[in-house]
Amino acid sequence: MNPHPTRPALVATSHGTSSPAGRRAVLGLVEAVRRRLPDVDVRDAYVDVQSPTPDDVVAGLAGPAVVVPLLLAPGFHVRVDVARAASAPGCVAAPTLGPDDRLVGALVRRLLEAGTQDADVVVMASAGSSDPVAQACFEQMARDLSVAIGQVVPLGYVGGTGRPLDDVVADVRAQNADRRVVVSSLLMAPGFFHDRVARCDVDVVSRPLLDADPADPRLVDLVVDRYATASAAQGALTGTG
Repeated sequence: MNPHPTRPALVATSHGTSSPAGRRAVLGLVEAVRRRLPDVDVRDAYVDVQSPTPDDVVAGLAGPAVVVPLLLAPGFHVRVDVARAASAPGCVAAPTLGPDDRLVGALVRRLLEAGTQDADVVVMASAGSSDPVAQACFEQMARDLSVAIGQVVPLGYVGGTGRPLDDVVADVRAQNADRRVVVSSLLMAPGFFHDRVARCDVDVVSRPLLDADPADPRLVDLVVDRYATASAAQGALTGTG
């Protein structure tokens, strides 16, 4: 018997990618969330490149839903696509995944897996955004990673506005000619942006947060917590919690 017959559906909404590896990586996270929440209808949705859209998924549901952005920071797609889907009756949007200490923990894990050493210089790479709120979020995560690894981590972008990663790396190399440069990839999955990061003049690039391996349990926890918090707030507002 289902102990939560009216629990809202979870619409896990990612950006979308044409990369088969990227698609598998994101679906791996969605599947892990589905296993963690066996009494919740977990659906995948995409704001670009892939289908279905979150609007389409929400329209096909018979009950309430929580749209959880599998995105690292707020920006255009959150303000437009996610907000539009969540404006349907009985729906609500959860915050993006970042910033959060669990993301930082996953980034540190990736750096260790890549063989990063204490003498290395670490630079963070982000896809970037023209949205100032998103930029502030990326900058906060760079500061959080700086604290976690005990060195200042400059931030560079491979898209949107902000300082290009190539320029950041060039400056770091000029100031640290005898040290390896390692890029911490603040990207959700393999694809166009990670390919651009990999082409930078650096010694090591960490893997994106999601790839062929099982999703980091911290990321699964983060998605589940975003859903639970938004669902509880939704219940409080409607009197169904």
